[in-house]
Amino acid sequence: MFTPHTKEDRDAMLRTIGVSSLDALFQDVPKQHRYPDLNLPEALTEMEVLSELRSISEANESVQDLVCFLGAGAYNHYIPAAVDSILQRGEFYTAYTPYQPEISQGTLQAIFDYQSLITALTGMEVSNASHYDGSTAVAEAVAMAYANFRGKRSRVVLSPSLNPQYRENVRTYNPSSPIEFVGDEAGANITAGPESLEKYIDQNTALVIVQYPDFFGRVCDYKHLVTKAHEAGALVAVSVNPIALGLLTPPGDFGADIVVGEGQPLGIPLSYGGPYLGIFATRLEYVRKMAGRLVGETVDNRGQKAYVLTLTAREQHIRREKATSNICTNQGLMALAATIYMSLLGKNGMRQVSELCYHKAHYAAKSIASLKGFSLWSKEPFFNEFVVSCPAPVAEINARLLDEGILGGFDLGQYYPEMANHMLVAVTEMNSRQDIDWFVDVLAEVSND
Repeated sequence: MFTPHTKEDRDAMLRTIGVSSLDALFQDVPKQHRYPDLNLPEALTEMEVLSELRSISEANESVQDLVCFLGAGAYNHYIPAAVDSILQRGEFYTAYTPYQPEISQGTLQAIFDYQSLITALTGMEVSNASHYDGSTAVAEAVAMAYANFRGKRSRVVLSPSLNPQYRENVRTYNPSSPIEFVGDEAGANITAGPESLEKYIDQNTALVIVQYPDFFGRVCDYKHLVTKAHEAGALVAVSVNPIALGLLTPPGDFGADIVVGEGQPLGIPLSYGGPYLGIFATRLEYVRKMAGRLVGETVDNRGQKAYVLTLTAREQHIRREKATSNICTNQGLMALAATIYMSLLGKNGMRQVSELCYHKAHYAAKSIASLKGFSLWSKEPFFNEFVVSCPAPVAEINARLLDEGILGGFDLGQYYPEMANHMLVAVTEMNSRQDIDWFVDVLAEVSND
């Protein structure tokens, strides 16, 4: 064992705090608890420890071992080798928040590039860098809208088809605030379209939040809802799947004021739940209410291109008492991973990935719907996820699938009691036709039991 303190170090510390010995330092701890018998196993060599830890790790199965049809907010996409190759360069891997921007030009340029790509993808005017994940980005949208209206509007309309974890996190952020959340109450009609939210919009509404595609994979037209919200003076936030924007109309084009989302599909591995990346973009008029880092491009006193932290007077580490939010991370490595991924794919590559997800999902949906006992829950257009009504509990079906090396879909009954025996299936470019056919064959066996 390596002990960093010498006897002289310990003696000096004891003298400083006025204690004569280590025994005297711990005299208030009952004697029977000072040196308990820990009943530890015999010591192992380094080689034996490594073997033991490797054996324990093999109990975890990942998408490298299983065929994955599980989504619900985090997705198994292909990550080009160049992403990690660039990401793990020392100057990026060890970099921290650029509190001294004049000596952090490389980090600032990477953040600036990330912001530029996100605004292009979402159709917005300004992006921050960034939040912890998709759920915190949604919660920050609520904080921003409330601050924008200086607390004079306190109603936030939540779509019941917004990711339930996002809705839970929004309420966690606001346990005792005057903000009133409506629209997703127990018993809310999840089959209804966006028009069902219009009745909740009034002159007290600060924000309307929807998902695109929604949690069930459906692609809705939000233009009319956005118009109704704007007529009442409210803002609209759209939570997106960034891969879908390679194919779908960007929210900025149909009037969204804020675009948030989970950036994990953009070159970030599943990693058993994180770290992830919270996307946040908005219109320029709301930039002073937006939390997070903001990097701008300028020229220095020699006329050379330079990057700076902009609007730092409203940054959380300078004027905390006046900040919209006290989030103090830029998720630098995750934002960089997304930047590399989008740069490598480009506009055409993003569209190609989107189209692969779309077509493979529709092939899977058609095949599953042909099985006895299985049917599609909705006839609405969908992107890469869809809901299947099953002839047996989803937990039982997933156990059967796991026996065959398949990670099945999400059990919607966990969040929506009325959707017991309904599975949310996700398909990405990583699922081959053979994988999908195998998945369908195992489901067919279930239907014949």
